[in-house]
Amino acid sequence: MEIKDRFIEYNKDHCWQYDIRLKNIEEDLKLSNLTELEIKSLEVKDFAFSYVDKTNIDQCKKIKEFIERHEWLGKLGLYPTHRFIATYKGILAGVVIMDQPNTFSKLLGEDTKKIERLISRGACISWSPKGLASSMIMFAIRWMVQNTRYRLFTAYSDVEAKELGTIYQACNFTYLGKTSGTQYMFLDPNNKSKNWFSDRSFRSRSAWKKYARELGIEWLPEWQGARYNKLKDHESETAVTRTGKEIVLWENIPADIVLKLKQASKDHQKKCDKRKAPAKHKYAYILGRSKKETKTLKSLFETRNPKMVGLKYPKNRG
Repeated sequence: MEIKDRFIEYNKDHCWQYDIRLKNIEEDLKLSNLTELEIKSLEVKDFAFSYVDKTNIDQCKKIKEFIERHEWLGKLGLYPTHRFIATYKGILAGVVIMDQPNTFSKLLGEDTKKIERLISRGACISWSPKGLASSMIMFAIRWMVQNTRYRLFTAYSDVEAKELGTIYQACNFTYLGKTSGTQYMFLDPNNKSKNWFSDRSFRSRSAWKKYARELGIEWLPEWQGARYNKLKDHESETAVTRTGKEIVLWENIPADIVLKLKQASKDHQKKCDKRKAPAKHKYAYILGRSKKETKTLKSLFETRNPKMVGLKYPKNRG
């Protein structure tokens, strides 16, 4: 099935992710040098969970390759920030990746963006036991709460892949409804291996640098950098200086070049195939470092989002 049409033509009863597991199982067993008898006896407790820092280039490369092979989108998100893995006898068996959200929510007020992360990618090897994915997600969330300022974790389930969010339901996430996601998806006819992507890709830092190269414009170091923000630690009034993600510093780029780059972005978008994207299921998990903090944050969520409280989990694929 061609990449361009797989979203439209996929009509099996199970989700796309499970279909990948079925297709990969034979080769995964050979590559892992495991027997069917051994994998049938595996339990979640047999696996080791760990955080992988971005400075671990070798492990990050393996994570990227794992996602490309086992995750239905087959590529990383635009801004991965935290990576987690599960291993069995040193074999990479599962991956969970946190990203900066595509669009920050205001579920917990105007400052939600300071404590929100998106569970953007996740996959397990085909022979992994039931429950490994949900255990990995909860390990990742607890690690984030204990080691970072993040307290709200959002996730999407794509109806085009016949996903319901079964794993998030198993983890007791809060269901936020089926109203989320980008309105349109795009496919570059000259780069189909990239698969379908949202319009956000046309405005990513890597895209601006690509357009500059194509226009013969030298990208200068001062055109990108990290902004510094004064934030308050979530559990105290202590001021903390944190570094934001590295972004394009438009104020440092000459006006005529800015116009050329933005026109190149528009021209690229016009050349791409475009299709309307159905709304996705959205989930959220709130966790504080203490029971008191968790209770306070959940109370704030309920006060600010009364229509999202108690929504029933979706059960029909489509």
